[in-house]
Amino acid sequence: MAVRKLSLPMGVEVAELFGEYDRKAKFIQKKLDVRISIIGDEIWIKGEDGTGIDIAGKIVDELVQMNRDGHLVEWREFEYIVDQHLQHDEDGESFKGVYNEVKETALLSNRIRPKTIGQKNYMEIMKDKELVFSIGPAGTGKTYLAVAMAVDFLKSGKVQRIILTRPAVEAGEKLGYLPGTLLDKVDPYLRPLYDALMEMIPAEKLAYYRESSIIEVVPLAYMRGRTLNNSFIILDEAQNSTYQQMKMFLTRIGFGSRVVVTGDITQIDLPRDSGSGLVVVQKVLGSISTVGFSYLTEQDVVRNPLVKDIIKAYDEYEREEKVEE
Repeated sequence: MAVRKLSLPMGVEVAELFGEYDRKAKFIQKKLDVRISIIGDEIWIKGEDGTGIDIAGKIVDELVQMNRDGHLVEWREFEYIVDQHLQHDEDGESFKGVYNEVKETALLSNRIRPKTIGQKNYMEIMKDKELVFSIGPAGTGKTYLAVAMAVDFLKSGKVQRIILTRPAVEAGEKLGYLPGTLLDKVDPYLRPLYDALMEMIPAEKLAYYRESSIIEVVPLAYMRGRTLNNSFIILDEAQNSTYQQMKMFLTRIGFGSRVVVTGDITQIDLPRDSGSGLVVVQKVLGSISTVGFSYLTEQDVVRNPLVKDIIKAYDEYEREEKVEE
């Protein structure tokens, strides 16, 4: 039986490293068919398969590094780290670990970091490209990271204002009976954008930004006829924009602006006879070098682990339904 020994650095607590009842250690053992023991100030990894021991060692090394840096590893993040090590080992690639891949990419004074390699690549594309389309399922951080990037650009003086917009697919007859202006009626559709902003900007400052129109949160219908210069513009839930709406929105881009368009093409709420502008735009703009596309998957879901399972189950169900059709 082969053995690999890892020194446990001073200040690293086993309970913090492996979680309650050594849950993370037990998960690694089951996945890689190894045994993990703590002997003195060493972690011993034993097993019949040298490759399994090597992968387990790399995973434990990464957990130790994150612990020393004060990074609390949530269970979903831990599962992702294990999956990535297994995947890269099978592909025969050189892999230095998820944490080392993503830790240099941060926003808002290091407060906001990507948790997956897909998120890291998305953030790098946003920094590099004038126009970015981020497509992926719920919970992958599409909107949150775009808002964080916008706030970062505003605070660093790269843009003068932020404009956040969403299509309101119900903004017809159903909302017509509600009291207030159109903006009041579509406010529930814009709430997720407010929520993201409130996590990143103190309430008083956010109120000032909104009163001064430095930050605008508006329905997509309000974008018609405008030319937006020196702005960071986010179109969220873009799968619910029509072909004409998408074209209208993209032709609003002015000088010195950055644009991020986010959406999930598996959750289109438009009527059946209305095509999604987000679906078509991939074919229309795919060859333009200054346009970037970031495709996130269920691997990048950072919400409750149940969300990942739900997305996967729906994907499988929809594939089966298409085959039957």
